[in-house]
Amino acid sequence: MTYKLLIVDDEQANLRLLERLFSTEYECFTASSGPAAIKVLEQHDVAIIITDQRMPGMSGIELLKATSTLRPHMVRILLTGYTDVEALVETINCGLVYMYFTKPWNNGELKMKVSRARDHYESNRKRNSLMLANERLGQKLQSFTLGLVKSLVGMLRSRNEDDYNHALRVCKHANAIARKLEMNEDRINEMATAALLHTLNRSGSIPVRRHAAESRVQPTHEECELGLLESIPELANVADMIRMQHENFDGSGPRGFGQEQIPLGARIIRIANEYDSLLRPRDSQPMLHQEVIRVLSQRSGKQFDPKVVDALSQLAADIDDPKSTTVEAETILAGLNGITAASQIHART
Repeated sequence: MTYKLLIVDDEQANLRLLERLFSTEYECFTASSGPAAIKVLEQHDVAIIITDQRMPGMSGIELLKATSTLRPHMVRILLTGYTDVEALVETINCGLVYMYFTKPWNNGELKMKVSRARDHYESNRKRNSLMLANERLGQKLQSFTLGLVKSLVGMLRSRNEDDYNHALRVCKHANAIARKLEMNEDRINEMATAALLHTLNRSGSIPVRRHAAESRVQPTHEECELGLLESIPELANVADMIRMQHENFDGSGPRGFGQEQIPLGARIIRIANEYDSLLRPRDSQPMLHQEVIRVLSQRSGKQFDPKVVDALSQLAADIDDPKSTTVEAETILAGLNGITAASQIHART
């Protein structure tokens, strides 16, 4: 690979000297002014620039500043006189120069240092290429993760429409509680995703951790799906909240976890689930918002986290207003992966 080298100096003798010095190893370009150098950079992907500091019109430092956005990965070398100390300090402080040489320079030393600059450029190029590849891989993983969650949500809907709409409402209630508690936005997105999928562990019978060797009983669909979530690092917290949602705050739940041992998201989902179940029971008389709050408050500190109960009680009754049952499930799922989505899913009342 032949690297491109741009030499900038207003003295033609210096241009010719440096061009002869490097032309056997590099594809050399020359410019006698800053504006002329910028034109070259606009047309060519230059790896290294060597520029004189003292030039009429645009100085070397001004040129390097102008090229920092045009060619951010280009390696910059400044040629300066002994009297340009202040200019040199400014350039170094700005992080614009990889190295500098004072005039007159030694050709052998200059060639050696430019060779190091070339190696530095190549290392940066490979690192940037790797970063870009990792970014693309991350985007693919995000897309896969989002697609998996959407597929699971779709399967839950196909199994039972009522459960699906209940999950959407639980997601909305949990979201409102979490924001009241000023929960971290990333944690809110994870919790909202867990709320959408919380019926994967409807009864709390699925262990906090399950391994094939623990039981010979054929795992249920829900266990398999939850295990799939858990196998993806980006969804491990989501799976953990789903598994822990039935634990009681006082430690009397199925697995004996209590208080801060239970993820906050799981504690929120627990009460949001109960709240919606009391508001819209399938086999008994529905309750009003304040009646539900009264019932849940009686279990504060036992089944439910007191601060979560308090946050729910502070929310207005319109938290379950039938006119505002639109749940931005797509946006919530997209937020988990940093993907913007505008479509919405509507829960049936």
